[in-house]
Amino acid sequence: MLNKSKYQQVFQQYAWEDIKATIYEATANDVSRSLGKTRLDVSDFMNLISPAAEPYLEEMAFRSMQLTQQRFGKTIQLYAPLYLSNECQNICTYCGFSMDNKIKRKTLSDSELLLEAFALKAMGVNHVLLVSGEANKIVDTPYFLHAIELLRPHFAHISLEVQPLDQADYEVLQKAGLHSVLVYQETYHQEVYKQYHPKGKKSNFSYRLDTPDRIGKTGIHKMGLGVLLGLEDWRIDSALNSFHLEYLQKTYWRTKYSVSFPRLRPAQGIIEPNFIMEDRHLLQLICAYRIWNPDLEISLSTREDQKFRDHIIPLGITHMSAASKTNPGGYVVDPESLEQFEISDERSMDDIRQLIRTVGYEPVMKDWDKVYSSFA
Repeated sequence: MLNKSKYQQVFQQYAWEDIKATIYEATANDVSRSLGKTRLDVSDFMNLISPAAEPYLEEMAFRSMQLTQQRFGKTIQLYAPLYLSNECQNICTYCGFSMDNKIKRKTLSDSELLLEAFALKAMGVNHVLLVSGEANKIVDTPYFLHAIELLRPHFAHISLEVQPLDQADYEVLQKAGLHSVLVYQETYHQEVYKQYHPKGKKSNFSYRLDTPDRIGKTGIHKMGLGVLLGLEDWRIDSALNSFHLEYLQKTYWRTKYSVSFPRLRPAQGIIEPNFIMEDRHLLQLICAYRIWNPDLEISLSTREDQKFRDHIIPLGITHMSAASKTNPGGYVVDPESLEQFEISDERSMDDIRQLIRTVGYEPVMKDWDKVYSSFA
């Protein structure tokens, strides 16, 4: 068995400035060589996210589209978040739920949780993502366990995006019906991480970095990783995220993996992004992930605007959120409560389904059930 600090040992081998130099010194020949390969490694991924790859974006997009169709067909899996609570014991300088923001706090009761769930079911949602602020004494493992038990009869797939937990907690939740866990390092730059997370349990960089190992040891069906785009240079953070993914795929090979691309969005009390990521760079990043890792599920949220989401559907993504509310009770219980961040694409689930069909793809509301898992 791997010990808790296994990935710490791997991570210490990477130097931020060395990775930065590798990416920014890549040449057109390096990019061309990587695009000519049928099996790529993380060094190829770094070539594809480099400035030298920008002139190759059209070629990358076409290849990304081909690989996605070969592996996933012409389908887009739809899901929606269900926010459980905006209670938080951390100070995160980019988040509307941050402990130092003077906002009305709310945690859903059983009846409120079911009302929100029924609103999502009425939209046709079968994959739900449970989200909360990080408040260990209010929304803790017993709360999550109870929520999963309440929701399990109503949804085919339940995902969780909450505070990092211990391995024993993940094991209990998985047995109760949890299918996947999303955990974002936010940034892999340790000094910058501390600046954005000055107080609370989330300020522990190492505990968060070890979280995917704790999840992987449970044999979870799927795990999602990513960084918060805007905290640091997206190219270096994404390279380090790819290193982490490579390690996890080799170590916990039975688990499926996904990657998401949250860009900083407006929220109460947040600072301005440290780095601005343009749409063409996000497209480049999505295509690079697909070309490097054809089996990776790639998700895009309603943080992105309507125009970008309309055009990205054929170019590499496999999952999209729709009709999202980022506040507890946002669907029916308390629509006016404070959002974690502003969404950009406010179209309904029906609108997004129709959009997907218009571009020749099929919206999928359910594509997996635990009964079919050979290692459940």
